[in-house]
Parts: sequence; C-alpha cells; structure tokens
Amino acid sequence: MTVSAFPLTGSCRCGATRIEAARPPVLTAACHCRGCQKMSASAFSLTAMFPAEAFRVTEGSPVPGGAKGEELTHYFCPGCLTWMFTRITGVEAFVNVRPTMFADTGWFSPFIETWTEARHPYAAVAAEHSFEQFPAMEEFGALLEAYAAKG
Repeated sequence: MTVSAFPLTGSCRCGATRIEAARPPVLTAACHCRGCQKMSASAFSLTAMFPAEAFRVTEGSPVPGGAKGEELTHYFCPGCLTWMFTRITGVEAFVNVRPTMFADTGWFSPFIETWTEARHPYAAVAAEHSFEQFPAMEEFGALLEAYAAKG
C-alpha cells in the first residue's frame, strides 16, 4: 500500500459530509455477501478498516441507514445518501470505511475477500486471502499481522 500523505481526506458524493483518516488501515477487504451487493448496488463492497481513533468526520452529520440490526450500524450522508462507513457492535476499536470516499484511492487493494460463496462468476478480485464466508475471529490476528507486514 502506498499512500501519498496522511491524513487521507474524502467526502460523500455531494461533498456535504467529509471524513479523514490520520493513519493507514489495518486491513482492507472486498465483501461479496448479498447484503453488501444490495447496499452497494454492485458485485461487492470495498472496506478499509481503520483504527477508530485515526478516523473522524470533519464536516456533516452522517446518519444510520441501510440494514439495521444489533450487529452493525451503517452510516450515510443525510443529503446524498452515500454509504460512507460502518461501525460493528463489539468492535469499537475499528471503523470500516468505504475507501472510494477518499480523494486518493490509488493506494487501495483488497487484502482479503469474504463471502465468496455469494460471489458473482464475473467478479474477480485480486485479494491475497479468500473466505467462503467471513473469517473466524481466531484468524483475524494472523490476517492483521500479514497485512501489516506488507507495509
């Protein structure tokens, strides 16, 4: 991963909600689950997992939307309804940000892909690790270490 400079800054489609990441992500992913397919209107969604203290909203007030439940909360710009980031209940140390929100997206490449059992046949992703569903929590430590070792 090569990022030109931190902080990374970005916005929703209309520009009313702006975000910033002060440090690199700890993991990047593409998710092929049906929920992500439907929310992104695409074959998969992209995620960059940032430490919570390194991520902030600098303008606007994102609102919860999309799939609602006890496990996670998706945040959207209230104006253009762009899906910007997700917070997972019980994993408050990280924020899953849609990397396409940043002005500089050239650094992004998915390190893992999840829910490949729902992947469309035409949706090839050049991820180093693939999982038919979501990786087991016990696997995350090794994945985070492997991603960090990539630099």
